[in-house]
Amino acid sequence: MESKPPVLVTGGAGYIGSHAVLALLDAGWPVAVIDDLSTGFRFAVPPSVPFYHGDVADGALLARIFAEQSTRAIMHFAGSVVVPESVTDPLKYYDNNTAKSRALIAAAVAAGVPHMIFSSTAATYGMPEVSPVTETTPQNPINPYGWSKLMTERMLADVAAAHPINYCALRYFNVAGADPQARSGQSTAGATHLLKVACEAATGKRSHVDVFGTDYDTPDGTGVRDYIHVSDLAAAHVLALEALIARPARSLAMNCGYGRGFSVIEVLDAVDRVTGGTIERRFGPRRAGDPGALVSDPSLIRAALAWKPKYADLEQIVFHALQWERMLDEVHRETRDAAPLRVMPAA
Repeated sequence: MESKPPVLVTGGAGYIGSHAVLALLDAGWPVAVIDDLSTGFRFAVPPSVPFYHGDVADGALLARIFAEQSTRAIMHFAGSVVVPESVTDPLKYYDNNTAKSRALIAAAVAAGVPHMIFSSTAATYGMPEVSPVTETTPQNPINPYGWSKLMTERMLADVAAAHPINYCALRYFNVAGADPQARSGQSTAGATHLLKVACEAATGKRSHVDVFGTDYDTPDGTGVRDYIHVSDLAAAHVLALEALIARPARSLAMNCGYGRGFSVIEVLDAVDRVTGGTIERRFGPRRAGDPGALVSDPSLIRAALAWKPKYADLEQIVFHALQWERMLDEVHRETRDAAPLRVMPAA
């Protein structure tokens, strides 16, 4: 690829978005970020990156960003991601994840931005009857979060058929870990991801870890998930963007996982091994809507993108997550005391 066009990362101050920004920068791509900082952190975006504090549904702001940054591609991470919250507040998810994505897509079409990478999810599959899950497995979400993401996939497919834009929807399985250089990580307070919760327990920020369900049809009775290192996931986004640019008439939808599942107990045991300690585990009943096992078949992404994960080792994922968790207090303290970082004005 002779030149790398400018990329706008929505939600680039969040967990996965900030890692995508780092991956793009490391590979020499021009990057800008828009984030409303409702769940993201300004410190997660390098000071050299143009940062716009705003909403992805703000069409006027998007038009200005596209013009100022000469944007030619979008990586779209902005949205809400807590499954139980989507059940109790579905309209929030259909607004943040679906309606605002529609506004972003419309702005991209109006500005002639030709490529979009979309942060989708394995939740679009619901409770699949097969494992591992392929891209042809029926998509039957069981909660508003999954539906809100599937609706955006559908919009992208329809828009790509009607306009000169192509897209890649990457369906994440369980994202975990942190940047190996400790430049970013999972920073949100009150997070519900198992490894984040376990790391908080291991560093004294929580008293225990709740284990929901011990009677699944799995080797140890606890739920099995496919954990993917966030930096490997970020690398997949860069490769996907290269693929869209190389073949502008093609769009893609692919699973992002390793094809290997670990149970809740296996993850907690790995944290204990890495720390040399013991996390207290409190066992309870299953949560409604939790499948016993959810594991990807990554054959398509490995073939289509020549994607070769670097960190497909559970203890390495745990080590990087713990490394970030131990740094968080220092990061927050330094950020609180530092001079304000540059923010592009909203108008």
